[in-house]
Amino acid sequence: MPTFITLTNFTDQGAKNVKDSIKRADGIKDAAKKFGITMQDIHWTMGAYDVVVTWEAPDGPTMSAFILSTAAAGNVRGQTLRAFTREEMAGILKKMG
Repeated sequence: MPTFITLTNFTDQGAKNVKDSIKRADGIKDAAKKFGITMQDIHWTMGAYDVVVTWEAPDGPTMSAFILSTAAAGNVRGQTLRAFTREEMAGILKKMG
């Protein structure tokens, strides 16, 4: 399954309720399962992003639908990146000729 990485920042609402962050993350992990998505890792970070999450999802459109539904709650905003394994990158490079 494709891997995705989400770089997330708390919104003002999310920062105000930061003490609920772990509980919200558990809820998001459960919600992801309904989309066929698995949360592989979650890390709260210092620096440009507040939270970094690694996911496995069936495809890009499914991941997009899930991320949009999560953003609608108003606690976080961010960007999601498609990540490639070593083997996937090797296949991509092979197609270059």
